[in-house]
Amino acid sequence: MSADQPTTDFTATPILNRSRDMHLLHEALARAQMEERLREADLQRRAVHVRAAQKMKRRAEMASLRARRALALAVMQ
Repeated sequence: MSADQPTTDFTATPILNRSRDMHLLHEALARAQMEERLREADLQRRAVHVRAAQKMKRRAEMASLRARRALALAVMQ
């Protein structure tokens, strides 16, 4: 090496890049976990909606059956 060439230390840059990459990795992991929780919450909401729809369907079927029975009794009398 000659005296007029500056010495460069390349070891600091990879450490900074690695630190930045690790920080970004943690952010990506947190983002993925948040997205997964949002998906789970959406699935739970949909499941609640489906159960409510099934319950309303059963109630409507029972009401229809009662109405048919009442009509049949009225016609028979």
